[in-house]
Amino acid sequence: MTDSESSTGKGATVAEQSDLAPVEIAERARADGRLAIDTEFVSEGRYRPLLCLVQVAVAPRGRGEESEVAVLDPLAGFDHAPLADLVADPAVEIVLHSGGQDAAILRREWGIAPRNLFDTQIAAGFAGHSAQAGYGNLLGRVTGVRLSKSAGFTRWDARPLTPEQVAYARSDVDDLLTLADTLRDQLEAAGRLEWAREECRRLEEVSDERTPDEAYRRLPRVSQLRPRARATARELAEWRERTAQSENRPVGSVLADVALVEVARRQPQSIRELEAIRGVRRDVGRRRGEAILETVRRGREAEPPPAEEWTRVELDPGDSARIALCEALVRHRVNEAGLAYELVASRADLTQIVTAAREGAGEPDVRTLHGWRRDLVGAELLELLAGRIRLSVADGGGVDVQRA
Repeated sequence: MTDSESSTGKGATVAEQSDLAPVEIAERARADGRLAIDTEFVSEGRYRPLLCLVQVAVAPRGRGEESEVAVLDPLAGFDHAPLADLVADPAVEIVLHSGGQDAAILRREWGIAPRNLFDTQIAAGFAGHSAQAGYGNLLGRVTGVRLSKSAGFTRWDARPLTPEQVAYARSDVDDLLTLADTLRDQLEAAGRLEWAREECRRLEEVSDERTPDEAYRRLPRVSQLRPRARATARELAEWRERTAQSENRPVGSVLADVALVEVARRQPQSIRELEAIRGVRRDVGRRRGEAILETVRRGREAEPPPAEEWTRVELDPGDSARIALCEALVRHRVNEAGLAYELVASRADLTQIVTAAREGAGEPDVRTLHGWRRDLVGAELLELLAGRIRLSVADGGGVDVQRA
């Protein structure tokens, strides 16, 4: 018995639980102007996540009825074209929860550019709830519906699925449209709906495609390497990406990050020298040693990447106080607006704003100074650092913002 089978040994086919065909779903959703969607995938042991299920829900036909749900199986195969066209249609709203990875997988698997996404997790942050709330907790808090989430971490790539797994998958979209409606009402009442929609548009560009250059930049402590070692690290990162992709395995199983950086640093010229490097498993030396050594040789001849790509922000002794002052202003404004703080700024954002202001440089390209965030507090942060406004403790312990 596999780990996806129930104790009774009976499995459930997805077809037994699917009420609508993709063409019918698309027709209903296009007529209603919206579709709820979720996916189940497996990322362990793979280069990219494997799409295992697609769950969709369309609005009920009549008042008081429940949404109609279909659970579709990409592993068994189904005609996804009607749904792909729908997800890429800006005239149809696509409702998801924490949908960044869902959107990225559908972009890759279906070859589309998702449009008009409404993410209920993002919306929750603008409606005064946590911007990190899980679906079950948020649904219970906003609508009162309680979910039994007992089959989340299971083998979605194993077949047949258990009835429990299919029920779990259905529950992820069953009430998603209702949740979106409630959050939309709250956002309209608070005057924050357009802000939430602006933030959701960021998901339209999310991708899980990896480039060798991106993989190289993410390596730990790569900026501390000497020029020749940086060139070798870049070559190794590119080789590792190609190898992992061709074998459909995680990049870390080809060569771990720490080991890759150390190989670049020490520049081994033999299998023995390679296997002596901490973090390089003996099986890696046996199986991939020659390829790694050849990559190291190419790295020695390659042009080193510019070191200024990793220039670190140097903090002034007074910057900590300035950052704390900015943080106080941000917290004051998000509390007034009923927003989640993490939607507006991070310490890294504030650090760049503070250092740029101190050095008299131009405005840094950080999210806090763009769009709705600038309207909310970004412009005020610049005025605060220019000395044109000041903060004080107001009666009742709040923050008072005054013109200097």
